[in-house]
Amino acid sequence: MKDESIIREETNRIEGRNAVLEVLKSGRSVDRIYLLDGGRDGALQTIRREAKKREIPLRFVDRDALDRMSETGHHQGVIAQTASYRYSELEDAFALAEQRGEAPFLILLDGIGDPHNLGAILRSAEVVGAHGVLIPKDRAVGLTATVARTSAGALNYIPVIKVTNLNNTIEQLKKRGLWFVCADMDGTEMYDLDLSGPIGLVIGAEGTGVAPLVKKHCDMIARIPMRGQINSLNASVAAGVLSYEILRQRLRRG
Repeated sequence: MKDESIIREETNRIEGRNAVLEVLKSGRSVDRIYLLDGGRDGALQTIRREAKKREIPLRFVDRDALDRMSETGHHQGVIAQTASYRYSELEDAFALAEQRGEAPFLILLDGIGDPHNLGAILRSAEVVGAHGVLIPKDRAVGLTATVARTSAGALNYIPVIKVTNLNNTIEQLKKRGLWFVCADMDGTEMYDLDLSGPIGLVIGAEGTGVAPLVKKHCDMIARIPMRGQINSLNASVAAGVLSYEILRQRLRRG
């Protein structure tokens, strides 16, 4: 029987003003929207207008009702009920790269357990133009309401793919022309690596980093230069820094 925590984790509620606005902009199917009764600020009024344009049912409820419904504790007066989160297929990421006329750029996450980190990584991935984010099916957070809110709407635009085995997936993707780089303090400084072609960026779990076996499957190991007394970065920050270096090299290459 499926674990109840997983069922709750993959619920279909989007919370927070920016997240709901992004869902409406993306055209994703929305079943209904719960709004704070009497809410008058601009963002809530915009959501109300957009919902009416799309003929999405509105339910006006008090703050206590929203608090009871909320999974994140930060609903900001609005919760959208949508179709359940759908994971993409690997081919969706390649199709997006082809549509943009770009070499594939994928981000692979090795056991990220914090939904805030996953949401932040999705946000960075979308902004830098990555074509997909791959997460393992086991021992990692899935697409939760917290992830959706933290991603600030990016979840609606970038394919998120679940894979059974990260090592096997890396080897399969190598056959399709991708090179793989992982983040590790013992690697080569990122500015000295060629990250401009078809690339897979591997980011490890909070605290433990990339697993040794996964690291062995990577072609390059990138070190982020640091000058302070602390010698490590949060997983989402490391993903953002390396993603922007990949974007910088791609822009320079033209």
